[in-house]
Amino acid sequence: MNLVLTIVAAADGGLTTGIVDRLREAVASPLLTPGPTGWLAPGRAADLTLDAAGGALDDVVPPTLRSQVEGLADALDLGPVDVALLPASGRRKRLLLADMDSTIVTGETLDEMAGRLGLKREIAAITARAMAGELDFEAALRERVGMLQGLPESAIAETLAEVALSPGAETLVRTMAAHGAHTVLVSGGFTDFTESVAAQAGFAEHRANVLERADGRLTGQVREPILGRAAKDQTLRETADRLGLTLSQTLAVGDGANDAELIRHAGLGVGYRPKPLLRQVADACVIHGDLTTLLYFQGYRRDQFVG
Repeated sequence: MNLVLTIVAAADGGLTTGIVDRLREAVASPLLTPGPTGWLAPGRAADLTLDAAGGALDDVVPPTLRSQVEGLADALDLGPVDVALLPASGRRKRLLLADMDSTIVTGETLDEMAGRLGLKREIAAITARAMAGELDFEAALRERVGMLQGLPESAIAETLAEVALSPGAETLVRTMAAHGAHTVLVSGGFTDFTESVAAQAGFAEHRANVLERADGRLTGQVREPILGRAAKDQTLRETADRLGLTLSQTLAVGDGANDAELIRHAGLGVGYRPKPLLRQVADACVIHGDLTTLLYFQGYRRDQFVG
């Protein structure tokens, strides 16, 4: 089986031939034989091809091997670089599903709304525990929305005006779309935000929860059923099936525990600044770079980026 070790620096100029060569020497073993280096973006991203001896691997990289290679990269202290060990075949994905809060956008929209009532600290603490997998997501969402009862609808527009896309988000979405991929923003947050964020970033579809309201204020209720951990995974499967794709042709990215099943079952599941639980199940993680790192992981060159 042919593998590719993709190395991506957090900033231009952060990746040198010397760094790639150090990693090449470190991963060489009786099982893995390093091949040529291909530069995806000079000074930023490169592919190091690896041949697995005797076809010892199937079409899925064993987690133990991935952990070993990532551990070697960490031990070398290469600086702010992200690495991904992936199969060389089927790298470019035909379907992208992305989480919104703390992934496609920089913050947590529900927490920011809570700030309008002076409850940001209390609600953010619940959010953090839910994203870490310490609380049931659906129950935690009901609790947090309940605390917003009576909040004027105008607070939604005020919060939306302050929402910012994460670096590289629009380039990721528009580049994949331009190369034939379908893109879906799927969030445990709310349609009041996903509609606008999806349009800004260039997503073809968006799915999220619906906040109930009456007389111009939030009722403290969220429409059932709640789009949570299982629903995100179901969205992946249903969308792939509708498009005639296999799960191996899909890419998913998220940051929290409610993304775990989505990340686990996607052909390429990426944790973006992931919580520890998500890091355990992701095929690759972006710790240092921006969201264009996902394009490099798929083998896109810088000159193929859109947006």
